[in-house]
Amino acid sequence: MAPKNKIITKEDIVSIYMNEVLEKGEKPKSVYHFVKDKDFTEAEFYSFFGTLEGLEKEIFRLFFDNTLKLLHQHEDYPEYDMKNKMLSFYFTFFEILTANRSYVLQSLKTDRNPLKNLTQLTSLRDSFKAYVAEILTDDYRLEVEKLQKFQEKTIQESAWLQLMLTIKFWKDDESAAFEKTDIFIEKSVNASFELMNVAPMNHLIDLGKFLFKEKIYSKQ
Repeated sequence: MAPKNKIITKEDIVSIYMNEVLEKGEKPKSVYHFVKDKDFTEAEFYSFFGTLEGLEKEIFRLFFDNTLKLLHQHEDYPEYDMKNKMLSFYFTFFEILTANRSYVLQSLKTDRNPLKNLTQLTSLRDSFKAYVAEILTDDYRLEVEKLQKFQEKTIQESAWLQLMLTIKFWKDDESAAFEKTDIFIEKSVNASFELMNVAPMNHLIDLGKFLFKEKIYSKQ
């Protein structure tokens, strides 16, 4: 509970909400039920969040934001290549999830409909896809400009799917210190970057251009 006479912050409300979900084993039925007996009002809640669902989305977005803050505290991080940036993101992000594991497990099983559970990850999804687009380098872009936009969207969606699979693996991981999740992260990220190797595709495109030109100009 927030101290008396303290100006309530977004972080205070997030912390109070997470604690309440853990202590009661379920999320509040409404904003009214959530703020009842708290040291802040509905009006103060609505100054930060439109709904409880919006608050839930913000929690996972804050996990993402805190991950980036930690990454950028390392001077060498900007110099990492794309694969090492992604590996660093994964390891840091899952350290944060592990620090909040009880809440994450509880929040992702609050509804029998898995699609409804995933709605609280929409802000995380948007932020993560933007991050993937930001760190994507020319080493992994096709040379043909017309295909690059399609390729970038495919990479973003594939990266998001991989993150979801890793969260599922982490949720089910019973190994000490979640060491199996660390192994899964390293192997899956390495495999995904092998699949992203555009050199063979560029060679095929070059061959296609050559054959097209030969077919067209040989008839002239």
